[in-house]
Amino acid sequence: MLFLKSTSTFKAPGIYEVDVAAKPPGKTFGIYMATDPDNPPTAVLEALAKLGFENTHRQAYTHKDKGKVLDLHFQKPGTDLFQGWKNEEREAWMAAIEQLFAGVGVQIAPRVMTLAEAYA
Repeated sequence: MLFLKSTSTFKAPGIYEVDVAAKPPGKTFGIYMATDPDNPPTAVLEALAKLGFENTHRQAYTHKDKGKVLDLHFQKPGTDLFQGWKNEEREAWMAAIEQLFAGVGVQIAPRVMTLAEAYA
């Protein structure tokens, strides 16, 4: 999901990159993180679990610059059709996500994926 350019810099301790994105039509967002497996962002991961986000994907790999990466994806089921988020859920949960990441110095820019990336 994430295109990680380098493992030489962190957005926050243990976090290389964060993407908050939704598949079209853009109602239900997921959190995609590239993390340092040797120094995981434990507090952020615990906070995501407390907010009800479930880790749905976990893949370790070595980046082309030889740094180790753990790719994590998180989803939170909503109460709308097909576990989507209702408008009030989206507003509340996006505010919680923004507050969580702002607390570690990461500014997020939620986005809607293109059809090509969403279904690749």
